[in-house]
Amino acid sequence: MPKPLDPPRDHRIQLPEAAEFTRRWRQHNPPAAGRINSGAYLKDQVLELLNQAGCIGIRIYLGRGADGAANMVAVGVDADGNDLTQGTILEQVFPCPPFCPDNSALNA
Repeated sequence: MPKPLDPPRDHRIQLPEAAEFTRRWRQHNPPAAGRINSGAYLKDQVLELLNQAGCIGIRIYLGRGADGAANMVAVGVDADGNDLTQGTILEQVFPCPPFCPDNSALNA
């Protein structure tokens, strides 16, 4: 049975804390073939996912493509905590690396 995304929470954090989160990830997960640290989706497709009827949020799953490359899958989530699997689902992120920003505190 799904667990509702309740109680509501504020997911926002300040840059120093966010940078520390991502630094710890990289520190405990050294570079390996096919591993990614993050991924980017295009705005129009993220908005399509979020604008689905009943969508209150987004869930991101880690996965691997048929070629073995790391990837991410994003799906909308309803108020009961269910994945909206009958609508828009995103994959094929622009993976980082190699699509990494040069000057982001989150990737330093």
